[in-house]
Amino acid sequence: MNLAVYLTKDHKDPGVALKHGVNKVLITACIVLLAGCAPEDTTQPQAPLVTAATLGEQTVLTATEYLDESAYATADQVNGARQARVCRACHTFDAGGANMIGPALHQFFGTVAGSREGFRYSDVLRDAGFVWTPRALDAWLVQPGRFLPGNRMVFAGVSSASDRNDLIAYLLNVTSTSAADNDS
Repeated sequence: MNLAVYLTKDHKDPGVALKHGVNKVLITACIVLLAGCAPEDTTQPQAPLVTAATLGEQTVLTATEYLDESAYATADQVNGARQARVCRACHTFDAGGANMIGPALHQFFGTVAGSREGFRYSDVLRDAGFVWTPRALDAWLVQPGRFLPGNRMVFAGVSSASDRNDLIAYLLNVTSTSAADNDS
């Protein structure tokens, strides 16, 4: 069947039907062409989210050794203290600090997650088996609920990598005896 006959089928005026048909074809062609004009996605693919299950083996260092690493040596301690205000709502940082809604964090770097005496951890955190290192804390802080599904920490996370580095450097300083001893 020829296009003109097809487009004019059931119409009294074949010229009007042809015009409407051509318009539909042109509109469809424009939509298809414009769909191909979308800006190219130039964003870098993000690395997969690190979880407790994918964290892998870690090296445990002293707080001072971690603070010598470039990400923490150049961190903004003032911003870290500002970021830590959110943590202080549920955690204490000082030696002998009490457990609150969350466990006390003094000297938590280098310990097995969910293993500190005197705090009732969720089963998933107690059984997770990872060690608190800056790498583990960084992955945790992105989104605690995705890092370890089923944990009880209600916290959306810290999306900015630089804010996380600043916070981790600050926590290394204020919660670790070795870093505090170095400052004396």
